[in-house]
Amino acid sequence: MARPSSWSRKAPEPVLRAMLVGVGTLALIFGAGALASGGPPPLVVGSLALGLMLTLGVIYERVRYKALASRRPGPGWQRTEERFIDPESGKRVTVYFRPSDGERMYVEE
Repeated sequence: MARPSSWSRKAPEPVLRAMLVGVGTLALIFGAGALASGGPPPLVVGSLALGLMLTLGVIYERVRYKALASRRPGPGWQRTEERFIDPESGKRVTVYFRPSDGERMYVEE
């Protein structure tokens, strides 16, 4: 089946993130309201837990998974033997490693 001409891999990501943060925020507000009004503990805990997981999960994902770098890193970085094709961009990626702190950088070649 052919993809529609308007199909884009990157377009849904910001919308999906915004929706997840929105649902998480609503769950937190609902849980806080249920807590303030003396709602049943399973409802309060479940709502607050869902809200925290969704909201913090999206924030963590944005911080943890960095975009591909377009240039090789500077001094102190070592090129590794790891190479792969990025499934999102289709570009070849080389992994660099900084021994001083263990940080990894993904550079498109």
